[in-house]
Amino acid sequence: MMLIDTHTHLYSEDFKEDRAAMMQRALNAGVTKMFVPSIDSSYSAEMYAVAKEYPENVFLMMGLHPTHVKENYSEELAFVEKELASRTFYAVGEIGIDLYWDKTFLKQQQEAFQYQIKLAKKHQLPINIHCRDAFDEVFEILEEEKGESLSGIFHCFTGNKEQAIRAVDCNMKLGIGGVVTFKNGKIDQFLHEIDLKNIVLETDAPYLAPVPYRGKRNESSYIPLIAEKLAHIYTVSPQEVAEVTTQNAKAVFGI
Repeated sequence: MMLIDTHTHLYSEDFKEDRAAMMQRALNAGVTKMFVPSIDSSYSAEMYAVAKEYPENVFLMMGLHPTHVKENYSEELAFVEKELASRTFYAVGEIGIDLYWDKTFLKQQQEAFQYQIKLAKKHQLPINIHCRDAFDEVFEILEEEKGESLSGIFHCFTGNKEQAIRAVDCNMKLGIGGVVTFKNGKIDQFLHEIDLKNIVLETDAPYLAPVPYRGKRNESSYIPLIAEKLAHIYTVSPQEVAEVTTQNAKAVFGI
């Protein structure tokens, strides 16, 4: 059973001590492809090193994470633009708007989000969206930019049914991870009404580990737990969830 983790921070400090063992557990679990989002330029060296070590399994994105949009965001966007032109990436991400931690740089986050969507279009790449406490703000820009030339993933989707439909209408897949296994996650209540062809799997490792590991470090080897939960929600086999979501991910990233 082949599975894809469409969002995992493999270069995180949390994996420094046992990255090789963690990667082997993922491969043993059938998770053979892992897509790695960027945060800002300070993480790029570690990110590139992991991709070099696992060239068959690790696929990189490039972008400026909304929580890292600060006073120097213009320099960071210039770095993103330079890197996109100089090596292979599979998406522009993770990009978006986050109003959970800090609203100080909302205007700059909006500018950075829209600018990076335009970069994605220029390079014919999908986008990977981070949205926290900012659905209205994200959709305002996304719906302005949507079209046949724009596709991607709404990472760690935690919205309601209406927001799920709006995301799909913008040609986005829904990235479903550990939250779907939480008792208070809520998305399990309507997800069966969203066609499985619009779903991809993710961990967001090392964050948001699924039950029964909730509160502990997440890792890509837990993807089968998310697939099992979706199999229950959609009343299909885990094998079917794996096949459909793997094809969905391949279609988005063009692999």
